[in-house]
Amino acid sequence: MGAVPESVLKKRKRNEEWAQGKATEALEIAKKAKSDRGVIFKRAEQYAKEYLQTEKDTIRLKRDAKSKGGFYVEPEAKLAFVIRLRGINDMDPKTRKILQLLRLRQINNGVFIKINKASLMMLRRVEPYIMWGYPNLKTVKELVYKRGFGKVDKQRIPLTDNSVVEKVLGADGLICVEDLIHEIFTVGPNFKNANRFLWPFQLSCPLGGLTKKRVHYIEGGEAGAREDKINAMVRKMN
Repeated sequence: MGAVPESVLKKRKRNEEWAQGKATEALEIAKKAKSDRGVIFKRAEQYAKEYLQTEKDTIRLKRDAKSKGGFYVEPEAKLAFVIRLRGINDMDPKTRKILQLLRLRQINNGVFIKINKASLMMLRRVEPYIMWGYPNLKTVKELVYKRGFGKVDKQRIPLTDNSVVEKVLGADGLICVEDLIHEIFTVGPNFKNANRFLWPFQLSCPLGGLTKKRVHYIEGGEAGAREDKINAMVRKMN
């Protein structure tokens, strides 16, 4: 029986080292996932309590105002969801640039935006080409869970696992999809990074299509601000 060539021995040794390294890495990942599971569950529970308490407080304040013969004025919205309606026909360069800044590069693309003076001015400038409004918690959850993709190393990766979120946003204390939803919905301190991590949502055209895209919502069309009525439209397009 002849001697085994040195190159074959080296290859075997290298393969054994790789296999051992992979097995060790898989074991560490499994251990970390097990330890994180408890933390993630507690956070999800805490967020659920927080959302429920906010809802109860709003109902109580409305009832108090009604009993005193007044009206309850809800706090100003901090979050908007914007959907692009139209293509580039008859579009001036400034409008095109704003839509690029908002990351609305295709028809039916949707993004979350933090509401402030600058963003409101941009939205008003491009209103004929978009529809926008104030999303509720259900809308944010449905969008992230059903159509959520993250930007990982410049690639579009589906949010099928909490590790996708932790890999990019772990430094900001966001380790799971529920953390991401909470940060977006409450417009938290790390909203900018969380929103940048989310790839623009590619929505479907609603059943029957969109009529009167060039007419404002107030005049019976589709374009412009529709406040909380955006939630019903997202349901049709999601």
